[in-house]
Amino acid sequence: MNRFMKVSTVLALALVATAATAQAQSANINVTANVFQALTVVGNSNLDFGNVFPGVNKTIGVTDAGAGKYSVTVGQAGANVNLSFTLPTDLVGPAAALLPVGSWTGHWATTDVTSGGTSFTPSAGNTPAALSGGGLLFVYMGAQVSPGAAQAAGAYTAVATMTVAYF
Repeated sequence: MNRFMKVSTVLALALVATAATAQAQSANINVTANVFQALTVVGNSNLDFGNVFPGVNKTIGVTDAGAGKYSVTVGQAGANVNLSFTLPTDLVGPAAALLPVGSWTGHWATTDVTSGGTSFTPSAGNTPAALSGGGLLFVYMGAQVSPGAAQAAGAYTAVATMTVAYF
């Protein structure tokens, strides 16, 4: 009888294990991705202060002829992006003379005009913007130079960089 009980117990455990396995369920999910169009960013026009005179500040606004201009010429239609900037604090001239530049202004629009878009301060950090239905964006830049009374004569230059990233 003892042997019979052992065999019965083993069979009962096997049936319980089989019943538990038979009740297991499974489900599937889809794994998806949406790859956005790569961004193409272009610097279209330099921010050009033209002639500047010692001791006289000069400001170029975003709607002025000398305003800088960037564009996103290819992007995902209607996508949200962040604009960020690396801006100089000085233009560098002859014999490493410095010409302070600041008071940065910006304006972005989904059409190539400065009206109807959004004004922002490029030096304030990331600026959210939205690409047009065609994946385009236009960004205009202005600033102010502040030459000293004894500012050295000559050509001054620096680089301002705009970075655009999806978010």
